[in-house]
Amino acid sequence: MNIKQIEDKHFMRTYKRTNLVVKKAKNQFIWDDKGRKYLDFFAGISVCNLGHCNDKVLKAVKLQLDNFAHVSNLYYAPAQVKLGEELVKRAFPKARVFLANSGAEANECAIKIARKWGYLNPSKLGNRYEIICFNNSFHGRTMATMAATGQKKFHNYLKPLQEKFVFADFNDIDSIKKLINNRTVAVMIEPVQGEGGIIPAEKRFLKDLRVLCDKNNLLLIFDEIQCGIGRTGKFYAFESFGVKPDIVTMAKSLANGLPLGAVVAGKKCADAFTYGDHGSTFGGNPVSCAAALAVSKMMTAKFLYNSSKISDYLRKKLEVLKNKYSIIKEVRGVGLILGIDLTINGKDIVNYCLEKRLIINCTHDTVLRLLPSLIITKKDVDCAMKILEEALKWQEKILKK
Repeated sequence: MNIKQIEDKHFMRTYKRTNLVVKKAKNQFIWDDKGRKYLDFFAGISVCNLGHCNDKVLKAVKLQLDNFAHVSNLYYAPAQVKLGEELVKRAFPKARVFLANSGAEANECAIKIARKWGYLNPSKLGNRYEIICFNNSFHGRTMATMAATGQKKFHNYLKPLQEKFVFADFNDIDSIKKLINNRTVAVMIEPVQGEGGIIPAEKRFLKDLRVLCDKNNLLLIFDEIQCGIGRTGKFYAFESFGVKPDIVTMAKSLANGLPLGAVVAGKKCADAFTYGDHGSTFGGNPVSCAAALAVSKMMTAKFLYNSSKISDYLRKKLEVLKNKYSIIKEVRGVGLILGIDLTINGKDIVNYCLEKRLIINCTHDTVLRLLPSLIITKKDVDCAMKILEEALKWQEKILKK
């Protein structure tokens, strides 16, 4: 049996895989089992922000593996402690960090912090536990994060869902005001909705939301799983919007390919947890932490500036395509998390690009999602846009028949 047949026989059918069998990956490129080279504009769903098999990340990983891979969170692991210090320094004063394995776990932790904080800071009616989330949001695949996700298609077969998550409209401050009551404890939001179709929050909206949370003594939680760690042009996405949350969650690109999630809680709720309130066997694995430390060191102001310039270049190229092809409704996003909203399903365009050795993705059925590594060059952009234009031209030709 070949690899596809083995997978079909033994794996649960949770992924609709393409025919691409990955043999090797380096920087912004992937090679398949036939030796064909692909330009990767997806980066493992915003994971390999510094490219595949980044040399400095690999060096840090190998050095840590030479010493130890795991010792339990009952003991001190230097890489773990140093990473926590780094994430707090980059976030806000007097914060505390918890390290997990994934984005879903990071968001679960944030939810637990908010509800523990609500227990410690009750309203006149007592304990506060209700969390305002947003329609079209996505926060993870666990039962709690699914309940916090504002897309009904993810709720199939999972009911009854965990209670006390309510949903407001994205970029609509009045819809949030209507939901606040004596049981409300927090607002949880993605600065850029990823799975929801690459929809950025408006800066004015986030600033008004910060004021609203302060006025009502609510925690503001930013889910930066997909849009953080340099993707918007700043280390934390909240820096690009000029608004500081009380809690920020991250994962995906934090360790550039190794599993790691993190929660940074600011002064307001940093001490909500005490001994035994939360934990994780593998959370903050020393090897993943060593990788993440290397990532953080490479995310200099100069690096992020250069990434932003490439983003501007790519955005201009996409706007040119928008003006040429009627099937493009809108180009949107921040930094190098970009979406091309189409009038049609984007699946065939994604498949066409893959045949031409360009890897992109489609989310929300009609939105082409571009999440290239932050190390791409103008040459890479030109190559990707040439293939994408071929795909758009081909699709419009079919539609006119």
